[in-house]
Amino acid sequence: MSQIEKLHRARSYPTLRVESDPQGDAHWLYMHADAGHGTRPCFRTELMDDMWSYLSSITLRDAQRQAGRLRHVVLASDASAFNLGGDLALFSRLIRENNRERLLDYARRCVDGVHHFHTGLGGDVRTIALVQGDALGGGLELALSCHTIVAEEGVDMGLPEVLFGLFPGMGAYSFLCKRVTPQMAEKIILEGRIYTSDELFRLGVVDVLVPKGEGTAAVNEIIRQQQRTPHAYLALNAVRGIAHPVGYDELMGITEVWVDTALALGEKSLRTMDRIVRAQERRTGTHVG
Repeated sequence: MSQIEKLHRARSYPTLRVESDPQGDAHWLYMHADAGHGTRPCFRTELMDDMWSYLSSITLRDAQRQAGRLRHVVLASDASAFNLGGDLALFSRLIRENNRERLLDYARRCVDGVHHFHTGLGGDVRTIALVQGDALGGGLELALSCHTIVAEEGVDMGLPEVLFGLFPGMGAYSFLCKRVTPQMAEKIILEGRIYTSDELFRLGVVDVLVPKGEGTAAVNEIIRQQQRTPHAYLALNAVRGIAHPVGYDELMGITEVWVDTALALGEKSLRTMDRIVRAQERRTGTHVG
C-alpha cells in the first residue's frame, strides 16, 4: 500500500482536498478541489479562506511542539494547473473602483500565507510544493515560498504580471533572490517570460525535476529521507531563518508598492487583465459568450 493510500481524509473544505497520515506528521493540501465545477484555479478569496483555516488548524503552539518531531506540508492541486495566480477579475474591479483598502487586504492575506509557508508554520514543518501543472504569477510565488519545489517535466512556470504593467508583489522578488542572483530575479520578473520547469530547474529555481506522473513518488521519497534525520532539518529551518530571512515587514513593504502600482494602472492594462480572465474561463469551461 502506498503512502497516499494510507493517508486519512481530513474535515471537508469546499475548495481543498486535505489528507494527513495517521500520526499527523505529513499533510497534503490539494488546492482547487472544486475545479470540476468550472472555477478558475487561481487565488480566489474562498480558496484563501480555506487554506488559512486549514493551516491554522495544523499549526502548533510552541508548547505543543516536540523535540525532534519534524512535520511536512505538501502543496499540490486537483486542477490541471497548480495555480494561475491572483484573482485578476477581482483586481480589475477593485482598481476601477480605486478601492485601496480591499486591494491591500487581499495582498496582506497573500503575504500572511506565503510568510507562514516560508517560516515552516512556526519552524517545525518542511514545506514542499508539488507542481504538476502550470504555476503562474502568485501560483509560482506560493511555490517559491516553500522549502522545496518538486516539479514535473514540461510544466509552464512564470511571472507574467509585466504584461499588464504590474510586478509579482507577494514575495516573488524576495524568494527568488534566495535561489538566483538579484539580477536574474529582476530579469525573470521584468521579461514576463513563461519558462518550462526544465528551464527553471537548470537555473536553480526548481529543486527537483521528475518525469510526468512521478511527482507524488518523489515527494514521498523526500519526506522519507528527511524523516531519517529530523533534528538536522529542524535545525536547518532555524538556520535558514537566521542566514536567509525573508521578514514579514519586507514582504508587506513590497506588497504596498504593488498595491499603489496596481491602482495607477490605466484602462489598457485593465483590459489586458480582462482578456486573461476570459482565457482562464475558456480553459476551465466557465466562459459564456
